[in-house]
Amino acid sequence: MAQAPTGSRAGGWLGEFLRQSPYIRKWLILGVAIGVTAGLGAVIFYLALDYTGQFLLGYLGGYHPPQAYADGGGTGSAGLVRPWAIPLIVFGGALVSAVLVAKLAPEAEGHGTDNAIDAVHTNPRSIRVRAVLVKLVSSALTIGSGGSGGREGPTAQISAGFGSLLTRVFDLSDADGRVAVSLGIGSGIGAIFGAPLGGAVLAASIVYREDFDYKALIPGFVTSGTAYAIYGSILGFEPMFGFVAHDYVFDPAQLGWFAVIGIASAAMGYLYARFFYGTVALTGRLPGNKIIKPAIGGLLVGLLALAIPQILSSGYGWVQIATTKEGLLSIPLWIVLVLPIAKIVATSLSIGSGGSGGIFGPGIVIGAFVGAALWRLADLAGLPAVPAGPAVFVIAGMMACFGSAAHAPLAVMLMVAEMTGSFSVVPGAMVAVGIAYLIIVGTPVSIYQAQRLNRETAAAERVANPAPEIIATAEDDAPDR
Repeated sequence: MAQAPTGSRAGGWLGEFLRQSPYIRKWLILGVAIGVTAGLGAVIFYLALDYTGQFLLGYLGGYHPPQAYADGGGTGSAGLVRPWAIPLIVFGGALVSAVLVAKLAPEAEGHGTDNAIDAVHTNPRSIRVRAVLVKLVSSALTIGSGGSGGREGPTAQISAGFGSLLTRVFDLSDADGRVAVSLGIGSGIGAIFGAPLGGAVLAASIVYREDFDYKALIPGFVTSGTAYAIYGSILGFEPMFGFVAHDYVFDPAQLGWFAVIGIASAAMGYLYARFFYGTVALTGRLPGNKIIKPAIGGLLVGLLALAIPQILSSGYGWVQIATTKEGLLSIPLWIVLVLPIAKIVATSLSIGSGGSGGIFGPGIVIGAFVGAALWRLADLAGLPAVPAGPAVFVIAGMMACFGSAAHAPLAVMLMVAEMTGSFSVVPGAMVAVGIAYLIIVGTPVSIYQAQRLNRETAAAERVANPAPEIIATAEDDAPDR
């Protein structure tokens, strides 16, 4: 493989040792190192977000959102105690976050995962440590103040940034650097969601729309497993949403419903991606600088939350409530029906306007309420073959909606199964995910725009546009068969 021209002494004896190591030894060392960083980074961001949310939304705003099972499982506030404070707090959090990003690390703007994916394809040495730190703080402020975003983006950027740092310090080859950054993305997301197997598969699939990087899969097992061990040892190993639908037995009569979930989820995933990037494009054309636009977006989210508080922050607690019949029936029907659209709008205003946070988590919430809405309507109409509770529909909706929009159906399906402890739902959900993906893959839409089509097109791009300080050849970058 071609090496960067910084010389064989880069990284000292350890750099030379890694570069000369055979495949197994190299990726055991690098995989464990990236995994430890991913696990610790996930812990640090989780705690930063938790404390920020308790202070900003809880103490100042008087509002405590419900929590997912692994986060404590609290039902949250019965209503908005100080409704006038919510728009101000979301606005203030978005404003401070935007100032930090604009002044210290402009590349930390947005959801962050696209930047990491782009680094895989263009220059795996390019992620700055400063951007990682700014992303951590700015995302905690955005989401902790009520902005609609996911916690996976910052954790993915932390571990992807460490993979990029290793590539620079030890002068790893371009090919090894791409794998290292991919492992960081997958292990960071897998750790924060408590889904190590899904994280490993995600590392191999998230960088392409219609392909799979098998070189990242086996090292991904080491990296993602290590990250999960570190994260779980500190914050616990419980599935994020507990063991949902643990007694479910697959019923072939429900296959029609899984097909309906797949079609509805594809439509919502398509809308999510189009509306989000439409907001990004519109924001770029509007007058104003990169500080005021995210702040205005935060203010609009705060105002929308006065009518639909379920859009605030991550929304995982509302997914938890929707997994039980009693919980879902406690939410007004109109909120259940409108929440997928409202969450798309809120996430687009929070993150698409230039705020900082992930888009994976909101996609999970959107898909969950697609399934919840379908179950609620079917149950209300007394239609046949409908499960006794909404959990099965909620799980299938999560898998199908974001799995299709992210062009990572297998990874997201595994992740949601781990997050809910519900592998029994997988046989039926495969129908929903397959239909949703087949619908989306025929369109030019993806929630991650930095994805390349496949390994062939990515290799041709690298040969035509080599990254700075990386001398790549067609032979080096040709995809393995």
